[in-house]
Amino acid sequence: MNIQKSSLHLTPRGHLHLDAADASQGLARAFARGTGHGLLWLGSAEVGRALPAALSYWRSLGSHYVTALCCLPAAAGPPPMPQPPTTVLKSLADAPPEMMGAEYLGLELLEQLWDSLHEALTHELAEAGVSLQAFLKARDPAWNTVGRVHVHLAENRKDPELPFAFLATYTSGLSQSGQPRHLPLGRALREHADDRERLLSLLLPVQRAAADCGWLKGMVDKGEIFHPMRWTSRQALRLLGDVPVLEAAGVVVRVPARWKARRPPRPVVTASVGGKPPSTLGSDALLKFDVSVTLDGEPLTAEEVRAILAETSGLAMLRGQWVELDRKRLTETLETFQEAAALARRGGLSFGEAMRLLARADVRAGELTDSVDPDWSQVVAGPWLAQTLAGLRSPSGLAELSPSPDFQATLRPYQQVGLRWLHLLSQLGLGACLADDMGLGKTIQVLALLSAPGERGPNLLGAPASLMSNWVSEIERFAPTLRVIVAHTSAMPAAELKAMAPADVEGVDLVIVSYGGLRTQKWLKEVTWRRVILDEAQAIKNPRSSQTRAAKALSAHMRIALTGTPVENSLGDLWSLFDFLNPGLLGSAADFTRYTRKLAKRAGNPYGPLRRLVQPYLLRRLKTDRSVITDLPDKTEMTAWCPLSRKQATLYTKAVRELSDQLSDTDGIQRRGVVLAALMRFKQICNHPTQWLGGSDWAEADSGKWGRLRELTETIAARQEKVLVFTQFRTVIPPLAAFMEQVFGRPGLVLHGGTPVGKRRALVTQFQEDESVPFFILSLKAGGSGLNLTAASHVIHFDRWWNPAVENQATDRAFRIGQTRNVLVHKFVCRGTVEEKIDTLISSKRELADQLLTGSGEIKLTELRDDELLQLVSLDLRAAMKE
Repeated sequence: MNIQKSSLHLTPRGHLHLDAADASQGLARAFARGTGHGLLWLGSAEVGRALPAALSYWRSLGSHYVTALCCLPAAAGPPPMPQPPTTVLKSLADAPPEMMGAEYLGLELLEQLWDSLHEALTHELAEAGVSLQAFLKARDPAWNTVGRVHVHLAENRKDPELPFAFLATYTSGLSQSGQPRHLPLGRALREHADDRERLLSLLLPVQRAAADCGWLKGMVDKGEIFHPMRWTSRQALRLLGDVPVLEAAGVVVRVPARWKARRPPRPVVTASVGGKPPSTLGSDALLKFDVSVTLDGEPLTAEEVRAILAETSGLAMLRGQWVELDRKRLTETLETFQEAAALARRGGLSFGEAMRLLARADVRAGELTDSVDPDWSQVVAGPWLAQTLAGLRSPSGLAELSPSPDFQATLRPYQQVGLRWLHLLSQLGLGACLADDMGLGKTIQVLALLSAPGERGPNLLGAPASLMSNWVSEIERFAPTLRVIVAHTSAMPAAELKAMAPADVEGVDLVIVSYGGLRTQKWLKEVTWRRVILDEAQAIKNPRSSQTRAAKALSAHMRIALTGTPVENSLGDLWSLFDFLNPGLLGSAADFTRYTRKLAKRAGNPYGPLRRLVQPYLLRRLKTDRSVITDLPDKTEMTAWCPLSRKQATLYTKAVRELSDQLSDTDGIQRRGVVLAALMRFKQICNHPTQWLGGSDWAEADSGKWGRLRELTETIAARQEKVLVFTQFRTVIPPLAAFMEQVFGRPGLVLHGGTPVGKRRALVTQFQEDESVPFFILSLKAGGSGLNLTAASHVIHFDRWWNPAVENQATDRAFRIGQTRNVLVHKFVCRGTVEEKIDTLISSKRELADQLLTGSGEIKLTELRDDELLQLVSLDLRAAMKE
């Protein structure tokens, strides 16, 4: 922008027109709305900028108006129009710049423009829906200081007895450079002697603060507030202690610029953990714990520590600067840390305890993190731990690591980073959660690790039965020299599988077993595995399930979890995952629940400490991040709105009435069952009436979704593209397949829980390689994870799982590495039904995981009150029947 070239001219009717060719977008848009809006923008948003004479002149008018606004008494609602400063307007009228239309300028016109400024402000405030203070702050933060009293505390090094200076000022406006103009508060008595209302408004914040600050009241009563004063250190500390009170009253506090957070620096008790490598590795590794007292990061000498602990609390001079002291709190904190150091010398500080200290995550009640004073202490990583954590948090800086020369793949740069990260955690004996987005190649990164020199078995891989053939295929393709046993009936006779023993894994690099096998093959617990790897590790999110308990009972030097959804429904998923990876890091389940409830009550970014605690063990990259991968096409998600047929609407309305009757007669666990059954019924009715009623008549005219499916698939067929269709209902798959075969004129493929494991790999290969196969219908549970189906460029969610993480997993069967075309995702939703209402709630399920790592907050529908639930499922007939 080159605003120097823009110009304004005044019309005979008193309108300002801007030549916007080179003006800022904001200024051009403002003047396009009208003269008042343009002047308001000039006066509020263009302060401090170099402007040509005409723009600078009109900015002066706008700035005087905004300054007058800032000086009005605070009041609820829209501000009244400030009185035009006649003297100022007269001086502006007497000295116009050279510009077209200057001859029309006069005091009367300027007063009219003042009115137009206020009219514009009233409109823009209403549009913004914010306070005047917030509105002006958005234009320029400096406006928040105008018309306000400031109290300044400065150092006075020339007087050791009175080493501080106090001065009260007020800001009369902004300078040409956009800086606040500070005038001594005493001058306000003279300048506003004839404007008692303005003077009282200016001093009102001081009066409010004085009601709670006795020292300030004394200064006001004696008139000392209007004069500069020299202060003792005790007086200075007294002001610092009342900063919150002063600012709450509307008084701005200024302290020496080098004081961070507007307070003098403090000597703090500093604990350094992990200065040297521990003698053993793993989550139970014991780290060194050193304690010192530091100032600005530099340790104080023993003599300096004794000296400051002998001082009285307050402000003291140390190393040539003023520091704040609280002898009691500093002494108590030092004693607490010294006791912890003594315990660490005797028993050591575990890696997990060290990480909780560093993250300030008081997961376990009673630990050091829960008992020390955070204002007078800090925990820092020592040299060894700092270097280790730097590698875990920014693994791109780790040393190169090459897989075995026999590894038959070239890793992408981010996959090489993932390999180095996994290798470092493996060396440390700590658990790793590789949480890359679906399709970024978690499998190949693990195979590269297993193939690296010196990294071979025995390793154990637990995976869903449907993905075991995928792993075998990937191993044959990329790591053919790995010695692998597939401990599953799809790969060996049942009798041979039953007879397996620990001795059978000698010389084996990898044993692959299903999650069911983790439960049934008891010999797995008798082996100490080099690594235990869990694919689709969200399978262990329920800590009470038998497969979760079986996985956690395994013995291993290191554990790896592979999942694109580390938090699927609640933070409890994360606890269960880390209880497998690094047991004890997040405390017990009860500890973790207590801790996360406490975090949830915090303002701002409540889960920051938890994120810092788990971040070194969790690596997550997203496909949509162009810094990670640049050669993936785009994914576009859209809602495919579907109407209801008359038959569907009738059944739906009847189902709502039945639910209402049932709710009045049930409670507790029985009510939960009624609600879940009703929600399933609504889904089935929205799919097709026959799915709920039973029978074989799946007429297209009876279902809005059937009609929408035809519209979409006819277009897809005409373009000779392929489509995946996901449904959670196995019963709807055959009629869907028959319907789509009719549309495409060719049969497609289907996969569900009843499809034999050995056949699934062949189905995937056929869909990927056979151009004549136009569609693949999959049950969400059986086909929603692990499969590579990049031949499809369309994904249809025929019915919704109501969990975005699960749906994204399914979508990512097509949107993954190897996809060369843009992917369109169509999510079927029936208007006016519970489907539409829950669709609007799904976005809220993303918020928790976005805060934590990028999971979701569970929508607990069964816990809604009866009226809330009936409102949720009620039918908006007009919307539902609208074509």
